[in-house]
Amino acid sequence: MSTRAVLEVIALDAEDAVAAQAGGADRLELVTDMAADGLTPPLRTFTAIRAAVDIDLRVMLRLADGFAAGDADRLVGVAGQLRAAGADQFVLGFLDAHGGVDLDAVERVVAGLDGCRWTFHRAIDRAADREALRKQLADLPGLDTYLTAGAAEGVDEGLPRLLSEARRHGDPGYEQTILVGGGLRLEHVPELRAAGIDAFHIGGAARPTGWDGAVSEEAVRSWRRTLDRAGDAVPR
Repeated sequence: MSTRAVLEVIALDAEDAVAAQAGGADRLELVTDMAADGLTPPLRTFTAIRAAVDIDLRVMLRLADGFAAGDADRLVGVAGQLRAAGADQFVLGFLDAHGGVDLDAVERVVAGLDGCRWTFHRAIDRAADREALRKQLADLPGLDTYLTAGAAEGVDEGLPRLLSEARRHGDPGYEQTILVGGGLRLEHVPELRAAGIDAFHIGGAARPTGWDGAVSEEAVRSWRRTLDRAGDAVPR
């Protein structure tokens, strides 16, 4: 018996969300403005998507391009508005000017989430010291996932690190789920699944016509089939 891998798809609107769920997505990451690598969506977008689908939603908390937190008080306020509208899972990650985790900003925002589950996003791939970052964040409430390609350049470059980190699962700082995304391709899946990685994140790969086009139900279904086949092949 295989263990179903989590497939998370980026959704920009309700149309994307419906197509992704129909194709077999387990969870959506909600963002706007992919030209800035994904910012917090408007509240009305969240409420429209929440009404359109019944799978898990993780909402980006990021107000400007780059990995600086900016106005942490504003982030806390935005998170509070989203929570009041029903959001209960989030995505965030802030670095300081030296590539270290901005622990003060992360802690302030996480305190406002009051225990909600959250992902530390690909800021980890830009960190000066990934292991130090993991250890600094290890005890924060709600942190259950790292979205990572293993390297800033993407999964092609980061694959060895992803496999190494998967082997450390359960060690201090490595208890969280590895959610692989960033240049992820279907051909990466069998090796990652064989290593025990069971969470995958796609954005552009779900949109055959590019970011100006909508999520394709069939593209998502192709990923779902590949993940399920790879899972069936993993020894138990």
